[in-house]
Amino acid sequence: MKDPATLVHSVRQRLLAHFEKSAPFAPESPATEAAPADSGQLLYAPVTGRIRALTRIKDPVFSSEVLGKGCAIEPSCGEVVAPADGIVKKIAKTHHAVSLLCDNGLEVLIHVGMDTVELKGKGYELFVQAGDHVQKGQLLFRFDLQAIAAAGYTLTTPVIVTNSNRFARIEPLLSGRVTAGQQLLRAKM
Repeated sequence: MKDPATLVHSVRQRLLAHFEKSAPFAPESPATEAAPADSGQLLYAPVTGRIRALTRIKDPVFSSEVLGKGCAIEPSCGEVVAPADGIVKKIAKTHHAVSLLCDNGLEVLIHVGMDTVELKGKGYELFVQAGDHVQKGQLLFRFDLQAIAAAGYTLTTPVIVTNSNRFARIEPLLSGRVTAGQQLLRAKM
């Protein structure tokens, strides 16, 4: 068995191999808005649907939290919006995933569906590109729920704080149903 560091590196490399080259962005910096010490950094729901624990989904890359902590959403509509203000860091070549560097310091991966990279972009429509600055709630991409499900793929959508190791904890703020734009997670120092 590979040692954990090699496994983590291998998994991250595989995931990043699916992303296009991103536009350069400024190095990480602390959040520009001062918040009360215990309030944490907020992340809003990027999709409407039912919240699931990340650790309970079937894909071990996500459920093991090797990419970071967060949650998963079973989407009930086919739109993904920005979960916070920030810069689009990378977009998967197959349009099924996007990573953002949020202005509040959170790095977020939104990955629509399991193994949907195999669709090669079919059923996805982008509205942003790498390097764009987006506002919370701005449409990032659409996906065709029926076509993706009919092709045999699950639509479980992990929402992961990929730099969660920089925070003491990532707290879910909701359970059950969520509407895009509602507070979803809080990262606390």
